[in-house]
Formats: sequence, C-alpha cells, structure tokens
Amino acid sequence: MFHSARLKLTVWYLLSIMAISILFSLVVFQGATFEISRGLRIQALRNAAGQRPPQDLFHHPLERDPGSPMIRELAPGGALDNQLFEEARRRVALQLLSFNGVIFVLAGLAGYFLAGRTLKPIENMVDEQKRFVSDASHELRTPLTAMRTEVEVALRDKDFDTPYARDVLTSNLEEIDKLQQLSDSLLILGRYQNTASKSNFAEVSLSNVVEEARQNVKTLANHKDIEIQGTIDDISVEADSDSLAKLLTILLDNAIKYSHQNGKIIVRAYPVKNKVAVSVQDFGAGIRAGDLPYIFKRFYRAEASRTKTKVEGYGLGLSIAKTIVDMHNGTIDVESIPDKGTTFTVTLPRKQ
Repeated sequence: MFHSARLKLTVWYLLSIMAISILFSLVVFQGATFEISRGLRIQALRNAAGQRPPQDLFHHPLERDPGSPMIRELAPGGALDNQLFEEARRRVALQLLSFNGVIFVLAGLAGYFLAGRTLKPIENMVDEQKRFVSDASHELRTPLTAMRTEVEVALRDKDFDTPYARDVLTSNLEEIDKLQQLSDSLLILGRYQNTASKSNFAEVSLSNVVEEARQNVKTLANHKDIEIQGTIDDISVEADSDSLAKLLTILLDNAIKYSHQNGKIIVRAYPVKNKVAVSVQDFGAGIRAGDLPYIFKRFYRAEASRTKTKVEGYGLGLSIAKTIVDMHNGTIDVESIPDKGTTFTVTLPRKQ
C-alpha cells in the first residue's frame, strides 16, 4: 500500500517540478531567441554602415523586423546571418532539452526519496496501530477463552452442583477483573496519549505526590513485607498532580512486583539545575540487558524463564509511565543488573 502511495506521490512531485522547469525553459528560450536576433541585426547594421551603430541602435527601425529585406540588402551576408540565427536557436533548444532531461532524472530520484521521507511517519504510525490492535486482541482473547472453556466444561458435567458452580463463577470473576484492568489501562494510555492541553499543570509539591503514590501501593507492599524508604525534600514542580502520582505509583508498583519478599525500595528526589529528578530503586530480580530497549513498549513483558518471576499484568504500566513523562517534557532512564535490582530515574523540568 505504501509503495503504491510513494510512487503516486513521486509522480506528483515530478509533474510539479517539470511544469515549473518547462515554463522556465520557455521563458529562457524566448529571451535567448530575442537576444540572438537583436545581435544579428546589430551585426548586419554594422556591416552595412561600416561603423559603430548610433546610441539609439536598440530602437533602430531595422531592428523591429528579424527578417527585414533591408538588412539583407545592407548586409550581403544576410543569408549566412539567418543560418546562424537558426543554428543558434537550435543549439539553445537542444541545451534546454538536455537541461530538462537532467532535471527530470534528478527530480524523479529526489521526489522518490522525499516521498519516502514524507510517508515514513505515517507508515510507522499505521504499523504501530496494527501492532496495538493485534496485541490488544491477543490479550483480550486469553481471559475470554479461559472463561468460555470453564463454562463449557461446567455445563457438560452431569454432577454440576452449587459448590462447583461457585468455583466456576469465582474463577470467571477473576478473569473479568483482569479484563477490567486491561480496559482501564488502555483507556488511561489513550487518555494520556491524546492529552495535548496543559491546562491542569500547576505548582505541585513533590513530597505530597510521592506520599500519595506510597499510599496507593501500601497494601501490595505490606503483602510482601517490603519497606519503602527515602525522604523527599519539599521540592515544587510544575506538573499535572494526578498524572504525576500515577507515574510514581506505576514505578513503585513495578518495583514491588519484582522485589523479593522482605525487601526494600528507596525513593529519592533531588534538584538538577532547573530540573528535578526522582529515582525509584529496588533490589529485586532486575532486567536483562536484552530486554531494556523494549520495556516501554506496549504489551511487552520479559519471558518468565528469563526473569525467574511470575508477574501478573499486561505490560502497559511502563508504557503509560513513558507517556506521562513525555507529556511533561521529561526523560526516564533505567539502570538494571539481573538479580541485583533496578533503578528508574525520572527527570522533569521545574517549569514547563
């Protein structure tokens, strides 16, 4: 599809450039023809008069007619002058044709290149959209298939009784919760990606935002007996409070999931010139070097055999975090050593 569109766009580029080039060549040809004709007339007058032409030669009556019989009478070489005139016209025409041929080739190559550059962002966007739809469909299919299978097996069981029905419904409810989490994550990701306005940006206390994120993950941290350490100075930053709290919640939640039982997480915040940096460090499973370039892609999750840890989720958390950071014109970096831990560092401008 894009190859065909690229060729069509190249043709339009080529037609536009050649139309301008041909029009310019016609103007040049007419101008060159006029100058050659005038030069031959001047030469004919000089040959006839045997002296320099007067000052008003360019307005001489003989100049008005290129094939004036009077010029041929005054200049015995008039026939030769006419031959030179036609030869000069032919040479100018050939040079302009050659020039337009070169322009045609160069314009075709340049047009094909520029068409590719023009369509590349659109092609990437369409490919990204296709991957998103494919990944989302796959993630939605898994719990739906599990629910369907459980219901079909239960209905075929002749001994289907109330306790068994309760187990099936409980399992289905868990799958529904997973579907709801997935749909909520997709809605959040879409909302942040489509947010162009910064009307909600205001001065935010970073310590308050970090504390809010801590409260959001408190239950999960207590379940694994993980301690969240670190003191945050009262640093202010211009940001959207809700999305910033969501960002830190995602990073803390991710750190807890990949931390060992009875572990710890260290949160730091410090100013960096006209910016502020926030880091979340855990001492858990870590991330393999081969996975680091892809962790912010939607639905990307490292293989369980590589992480040695079974973690629930759909691989959307870090993608949402990256989108929030981009919305704040910031950066997010990650350093990780397998089986040693991971550190995420977010750097945001203090003023937007």
